[in-house]
Amino acid sequence: MNQPELEALAADAYVYGYPLVAGLTMVERFTEGGMGTLPAAPFNHFSHATRLAEPGDDFVSVNNDTIYSIAQLDLSEGPQVLQVPDTAGRYYVLQFVGAWTDNFAYLGSRATGTGAQTWLIVPPGWHGTPPDPGKVIEAPTTVATIVGRFACSGPDDLPRVKELQHGLTLTPLEPGGLVAGLPEPDPDVPERLAFFERLRVWMRAFPPAGPDVEYERRLAPLGLLDEGVSPYRAAAPDWTVTLLKGLSAGRDRVEDATRPPEDHPSGEWRRALHLCDYNVDHLGPGTLDDPEWRIPDRRAGYLSRAAAARAGLWGNHAYETSYATTYDDSDGRPLSGAHRYTLRFDQPPPVEAFWSVTMYSVPDYYLVANPIERYSIGDRTPGLVHGADGSLTLVLQHEEPEDPTEAANWLPTPEGEFRPIIRFYRPKPPVLDGTYQVPPIHRR
Repeated sequence: MNQPELEALAADAYVYGYPLVAGLTMVERFTEGGMGTLPAAPFNHFSHATRLAEPGDDFVSVNNDTIYSIAQLDLSEGPQVLQVPDTAGRYYVLQFVGAWTDNFAYLGSRATGTGAQTWLIVPPGWHGTPPDPGKVIEAPTTVATIVGRFACSGPDDLPRVKELQHGLTLTPLEPGGLVAGLPEPDPDVPERLAFFERLRVWMRAFPPAGPDVEYERRLAPLGLLDEGVSPYRAAAPDWTVTLLKGLSAGRDRVEDATRPPEDHPSGEWRRALHLCDYNVDHLGPGTLDDPEWRIPDRRAGYLSRAAAARAGLWGNHAYETSYATTYDDSDGRPLSGAHRYTLRFDQPPPVEAFWSVTMYSVPDYYLVANPIERYSIGDRTPGLVHGADGSLTLVLQHEEPEDPTEAANWLPTPEGEFRPIIRFYRPKPPVLDGTYQVPPIHRR
């Protein structure tokens, strides 16, 4: 294989493998150090947040609407019994994510209701006898993640959420098993090639869906199928340069996939209705096994999966929570804290649960500190001022408005470029069929 072909293959490997590396790196972070208000927790234990997300919680596109309860599963220990409390009709979702970032099951308000529930989570290919055959969730990989989100209306609602969190538990079906954890990449591999080393080790430990195995065989010339001693320990200089060029090209491809296309209409919000539809192989309870929610082209699915991991790791399918985002105002100019903007809703967005607009920095997609500690705004925000006709005009700018009405409806922006996301929790059909259009942001 010549140098240009090898470089192109390395770019393909980055797109294909980025979700696995990004997702498991975050799994490692949660088990070893935690994140923000989520303390570190060992495998098969929940880590419970004690507040809504805020700046310093360096998780891409983290939401500011719900309290997180997150568990990293390692089913090498054996099946886990999951107890879910009764939320008395209040919104929650437990999202199950495989090592390749595939959403493979959902429990919660939309999927299974809000009553108390008991489920058995089993590893791939498990052949045991479950206590209740109708309440089994099979994971596609031995390591997986449960992302729990409980709706929280603010600090006064925290005691209720805390009580629900305490009722969310995992226990082994058969105590005494051993947790294998994540295999450790070779520490002697230079950092510049660490991505390929992580991908090599973790790809072997957590095999993909069957149809992807053939695609992985293409990656053999990159050393990604090598066993034993890492090929990246003392890689030849020319080969290293080729791998790094491919890595850079693949990274650019993923970044480009998170941006609107050049022909994107000025000011139109980009909706990600089908960004998370790359899982076509392992659809469990709470998922919609329907052609509408499947990306039929696997290669296109790899790029969609990578873009989702880059811009919103562990994001939901649109039928659970729909997202829309924009980088530009109504005239196509980049959004920046150097200017002032308005976002007017003539009618409330169509949702079964609730909606919000959250503010993020560019290019990190993190929450940004502001003097009123408001990082999102929506139908549950206290004190919003509506027009006489029922409309709602939000004010997006860096400095606090002097007008009291505008201050009440203010969502602070960072000083530099920014990207808002609007979330529709349990969206109604007009959101899912594309007939609902988010109004453009107007520069004042």
